[in-house]
Amino acid sequence: MLSRSATSIAAAAVRAAGRPAASRALGTSAWANLNLVAPDSVQEPLSLFHLTESEQMIRDSTRRFAQDVIKPLVSEMDEQSTLSPTVLSGLFELGLARIDPAVSVVCDVQNTLVNTVFRKYASEDLQKRYLPRLATKAVGSFCLSEAGSGSDAFALRTRAVPQDPAAAPTATSYSLSGTKMWITNAGEADVFLVFANINPELGYRGITCFVVERDMPGVSVGPKEKKLGIRASSTCPVILENVVVPPENILGEVGRGYKIAIEILNEGRVGIGAQMLGLAQGALDATMPYLYERKQFGQFIGDMPLMQAQYAQAAVEIEGARLMVYNAARLCERGAPFVKEAAIAKLQASRVAESVASKCVEMAGGVGFTRDFPLEKFYRDAKIGAIYEGTSNIQLTTIAKILAAEYKQ
Repeated sequence: MLSRSATSIAAAAVRAAGRPAASRALGTSAWANLNLVAPDSVQEPLSLFHLTESEQMIRDSTRRFAQDVIKPLVSEMDEQSTLSPTVLSGLFELGLARIDPAVSVVCDVQNTLVNTVFRKYASEDLQKRYLPRLATKAVGSFCLSEAGSGSDAFALRTRAVPQDPAAAPTATSYSLSGTKMWITNAGEADVFLVFANINPELGYRGITCFVVERDMPGVSVGPKEKKLGIRASSTCPVILENVVVPPENILGEVGRGYKIAIEILNEGRVGIGAQMLGLAQGALDATMPYLYERKQFGQFIGDMPLMQAQYAQAAVEIEGARLMVYNAARLCERGAPFVKEAAIAKLQASRVAESVASKCVEMAGGVGFTRDFPLEKFYRDAKIGAIYEGTSNIQLTTIAKILAAEYKQ
């Protein structure tokens, strides 16, 4: 699995947005001092749909892999609730929601969450030990949620007890105990990023991130959840029973795990927005050819005005979600503020995925309701977009807080 900018992978190489030209009131020397190009020589702004050469390569190779390798296995993986080893090994070679959202979330968690946490916050030692493995063969999981801490993530109860209380926080091993719930990739994972509290009296300021290996004594993975959708993606509890983690496996600063979780989940929302966008596009792509195969009342059903209105509306909704997702991803990659845009993108893309998938089932009629056609799976897979990596209500709360702060200034 490619260990490059996670958001680019999750969004399948999002397009570059051009910067608006600044005021012409500045003279040429002023522009030079600002390290900008004077307006008269500024090129036309690039569309959000513009791709760099490297992004085109990522997009094209990902599409080929999805069509040639994933698509023939989608139904089997869904029925068996198992990710094919062929698909998993191929992800490490390439880097895919338009074909199967269950596969795309495996890639999203690996890149947007796990690899990015290592890349941004881990020590050089941890990066050297884990990033090569995560880029070539090891699957990672992000272990934050618990039975009593979903949206209220910082209410987690998993404890990390120092083995030597007299030692400095970074100089002692910790014993981890607790149960993490609904952990994506847990069935295949070799590496777990576990968030645990070293001192509950400190509240969220005691939360620390630890790197836990699957083969450490006391680590066990529970049975897979039986889910409505994205069934090929494993979702399991991870149980920690007095798991001793050495100090060199503390990721980031002691007591700053909450900051890591908040920041990385903001990026993750762009990835989930991209997943939902791909799902909606995949549903429409699967529907349109059928509308020009089936005839009723002597004409293709795709030429009926009411049907045209429905798929035109679906295309409009998809295009709007695409612009939101791509914009949030570009802002994130540039290091610009993007939290509000990421929340908006995830919220709207998840709504569009549900709306479009539902409408596509209806447009296909009886065949859309059967498992012989991919639409019922897209419909089942769409629901998770409003739930994981921040529910829709959490996205609305985030958007509202940022808007309120902007207008109160």
